[in-house]
Amino acid sequence: MSFTPLRDDDAEREPTDKSAFTPGIEPQATWCPGCGDFGVLKALKGAMGDLGYTPEEVLLVTGIGCSGKLSSYFESYGYHSLHGRALPIARAAKLANPGLEVVAAGGDGDGYGIGGNHFIHTARENHDLTYIVFNNEIFGLTKGQTSPTSPKGHKSKTQPHGSAKDPVRPLSLALVGGASYVARTAAVNPNQAQEILKEAIQHDGFAHVDFLTQCPTWNKDAKQYVPYVDVQQSEDYDFDITDRREASAMMHDVEDALHDGEVLTGRFYHAPDRPSYGAEKRAQGDLPEDPLAERYFDDDADWERSYDLLDAHR
Repeated sequence: MSFTPLRDDDAEREPTDKSAFTPGIEPQATWCPGCGDFGVLKALKGAMGDLGYTPEEVLLVTGIGCSGKLSSYFESYGYHSLHGRALPIARAAKLANPGLEVVAAGGDGDGYGIGGNHFIHTARENHDLTYIVFNNEIFGLTKGQTSPTSPKGHKSKTQPHGSAKDPVRPLSLALVGGASYVARTAAVNPNQAQEILKEAIQHDGFAHVDFLTQCPTWNKDAKQYVPYVDVQQSEDYDFDITDRREASAMMHDVEDALHDGEVLTGRFYHAPDRPSYGAEKRAQGDLPEDPLAERYFDDDADWERSYDLLDAHR
């Protein structure tokens, strides 16, 4: 392991070979045939390659579930965390070493259920990282239970008479929470998916990507999320993604449409001028200009211990 210095985002970077993000000894993927998770993996590799990253510059933090296996099939620094806990780990890593490009990933149960509180507050604080949520409207790894995004009336092992709950609205939740980049894409639209992930990774702040990933094994109701419509390419939709009110109204329509059988994807909100949490804390002097992670590689570094901060309370 080596320290990754703060990169110059203004420097010209040549694309790298995306195959560098395939592990040298490639593990056999255990996702089911036809699973949308393959689309996330392909889009993420392509995005990192197009942006000129190398595996040593990237940290991928995953949660639990089918989506949690992503870090096993993606060559970079990786951390397979607990259910719903990918975001606090990703936040800490980015604050300690802002030179890393940090990506967190989890499923809809992981991100919008048990990890929902972390999701809201990571968005509120605008941490500089990308959060990909594999949204298949089901708990897949545990064999088909109703999830936070399952539509009302959806029947499953845990809701045999149909869910009585309205589903979570992921895009609206991200916007209300405070995310500064919000988008939705789908595994069946690989070109759009790769471009949206590139934008999310380049964004300086919290970028949330709701990634529709079909589950042909446990959620046949969702089919393949086709046909889909790219709202930026359609003449039927005209809204300003930098206007919070217009974005909110559009997100509400998009989330209604999904459960009416119409899949609308694209970029829905972007606030490029909002400072990230790390930038705010460095400006206040609460974080050192030199990354904390650098101290691990400097034998002469002056370490501050937590017990030194507690002296006043003894």
